[in-house]
Amino acid sequence: MYTPPQTFTPYELSNLPDKKKLVDQFVGRNLNELRTPAMIIDRGVFASNCEKMHEKALSWGTGFRAHLKTHKTTEGTRLQLSSKTATTNAVVVSTLMEAWNVVKSGLFNDGTVNDLLYGLPVTQNKIEDLSNLWDEVATSGGVVRCLIDHPYQAHCLEHFEKSRSTSRKWSVFVKVDGGQKRAGISIDSPEFESLIKTLFSSTIISVYGFYCHAGNAYASTSFPEASSFLSSEVDTVNNAAGLALEIVSKAGMNPPDEPLVLSVGSTPTAHAASKESREKLSSLLHGTLELHAGNYPMLDLQQEHTSLIDSTRIAQRVRVTVVSYYPGRGKEGTDEALVDGGAIAFSKDTGPSGGFGRVIGTDWQLGRISQEHGLLTRTKPVGPEDQLDLGQPVDIVGQHACLIAAAYPWYYIVDSTVAEGKEVVDVWVPWKGW
Repeated sequence: MYTPPQTFTPYELSNLPDKKKLVDQFVGRNLNELRTPAMIIDRGVFASNCEKMHEKALSWGTGFRAHLKTHKTTEGTRLQLSSKTATTNAVVVSTLMEAWNVVKSGLFNDGTVNDLLYGLPVTQNKIEDLSNLWDEVATSGGVVRCLIDHPYQAHCLEHFEKSRSTSRKWSVFVKVDGGQKRAGISIDSPEFESLIKTLFSSTIISVYGFYCHAGNAYASTSFPEASSFLSSEVDTVNNAAGLALEIVSKAGMNPPDEPLVLSVGSTPTAHAASKESREKLSSLLHGTLELHAGNYPMLDLQQEHTSLIDSTRIAQRVRVTVVSYYPGRGKEGTDEALVDGGAIAFSKDTGPSGGFGRVIGTDWQLGRISQEHGLLTRTKPVGPEDQLDLGQPVDIVGQHACLIAAAYPWYYIVDSTVAEGKEVVDVWVPWKGW
């Protein structure tokens, strides 16, 4: 087995663009004045989506943990955690940069966040940073948790704690594979029992719960289908918790001091959470349920295809400019247009709806892409009212908001309740890096 170095360089935050300068430069500008490609987020729709998710968690009778990976911003985090309907203080992040910026932006100090989960199985070159991060948030009553799906990760934590003058207990979720083979340990694996015994016998680890992510739920096309994926997720973590408690009991180990947390969710399955879907959970729960999701404030064509949301709830779009036009060059004599946004601006994710994006308010789509430019294509001929002009800006909704947002150093914020959403009202600077 690989033996890593004993020490790693602690994380240092990179310099992010200056938000104040961006606000001074762009707030009040008409969208037509922006250089393209530009990512635009409707704050009003974003906030409404956050409130609707709080309503879902309340109707399902469960806690909620917001994933910050899509937007990676202070402002978006505040909207995710606090709405007119409810407030939550738990988040999950995908990178250490996100984790550190949650702390450095004051979200722990002001009580917005008090519970942070690092959303990848922990490895030795991340432990010192997570420990330092924990030291910073502990003064405000915060906690940092991590994921484990292999005994080696527990041994790394134990090795690290031996180097400290006073050791402490790490709060961990066991990451469980729900059958997608995406990440996590399967409860059918012969290693599951070994992992559970390792964790519950450790003096520096406290098992907080079991965590599952239904990545396959993005293929849902109806509420019943998404609800079925949600029920399957619950069964996965619940069976894992039940089996773990049985293993612990047979081995004569101490059971957990508090009820285990059973954390499930993806944006489609979270949209399916309701009083009705909760009532369908017939099995006895071996813990308390927690719902998690991340894409839901922004949404995209993939999410629209599930039929659980409609286009009015998509909060993000990318503005590009038509830089050339090719009459009759396309399939069956249709027109094509060249725009200044390609794979870097939209990612190369496709989806069931076809293409890489849809031009809002038209029958054009982003049909082909190169690195820095894309081709708008048609499925039927262009009428006089559909022809695009050179220099014309067009707005495109892409397939996957998470990957699209990762390309942009800042987002232009509009609000459909202010100036009809045609002016920049704020600029959000995302946390870049790993």
